[in-house]
Amino acid sequence: MAIKNRYDFVMLFDVENGNPNGDPDAGNNPRVDAETGYGYITDVCLKRKIRNYVELCKEGEAGYNILIKPDKALNTKFAEAYEASGLPAGKKEKSADDIKTARDYMCRNYFDVRAFGAVMSTGDNPCGIVRGPVQINFARSISPVSIEDVTITRQARTKEESRETGDTEMGRKSIIPYALYRAEGYISASLADKMTGLSDEDVELLWESIINMFENDHSAARGKMCMRKLYVFKHENMLGNSPSHILFDKISIKQKEMTPPRSFNDYEITVDGDMPAGVELISKI
Repeated sequence: MAIKNRYDFVMLFDVENGNPNGDPDAGNNPRVDAETGYGYITDVCLKRKIRNYVELCKEGEAGYNILIKPDKALNTKFAEAYEASGLPAGKKEKSADDIKTARDYMCRNYFDVRAFGAVMSTGDNPCGIVRGPVQINFARSISPVSIEDVTITRQARTKEESRETGDTEMGRKSIIPYALYRAEGYISASLADKMTGLSDEDVELLWESIINMFENDHSAARGKMCMRKLYVFKHENMLGNSPSHILFDKISIKQKEMTPPRSFNDYEITVDGDMPAGVELISKI
C-alpha cells in the first residue's frame, strides 16, 4: 500500500580530507560555486549512494532491483518488462495500456523507479515516464570551502620508457580539508499513491539508506564522510500541513568561530521544535 503521509527531510553530512563529488568539467576537482566559494554535491551523486546501499542490503530480493546501474542497457530491461508482463515486445507500436502495464511492472520491481522515478520512453519497448515521489536537492556546504591540491608520489611508472628518468612519478589529489554539507528532500504521498506505489516499508528503507549511505562507500579519494544528522518532518495528510521551506527554516546551522572549520564540533545546530499543526519532527540521528 502506498504511503499516506507527506515527508520533508534535511540531511547534514561532512567530509574530511577528501573529494566528495568530483567535477568532470574542472579536472575532477571538488565541485564549488565559483561566485561564492561554497561547495556543492549533486543530487545524482547522493541518489547513487542510496541505490548502492539498497542493492547491497536487498540483493536478490523481489521488488528491490535497481534500474540505474551499468549491468545492462536500459532498453534491454524495458524489453524484459514486456516479456515478463506477457506483452508483445519489438517494434510494433505500443498501446497506452501496454505502456502502462510495463510501467507498473517497473515500479513494482525496481526500488529506484518507485522512489526517484525514471524516463523509460526510449527504444522499441517504452515503459513511459515516471515522476518519482522522492526528490533530493543539491547539497551545499555551510561555509565556503578551501580546495587543496596535494602532490603525491607513485612508486610505479605507467610506461617502461618513463623509467629512464627514475622509478617514481608525481601525481596530485584535490581535497577539501573539511566541509559540512546540508541537503534537503521531499516525499510526495500523492505521487506515490497515483504513480509508483512507494510504501511505508520503502520509506523506512530510504531512511536506513540515507543514514548508512557513506558507510559502505568509503574510499581514499572521498576521505572520511559521515552522515551526521537526519531530520524528518512527517505530515498528517497526503498533501501536507505546512510549506516545506517553513519547516526547513526550523533547522539552522551556524559556524561557532570565524576560523576555518575543521570538525563537526565547529558548528552549532539549532532546532526549533515548535512545529505547525499536523507536522511531527523526527530526528533519525
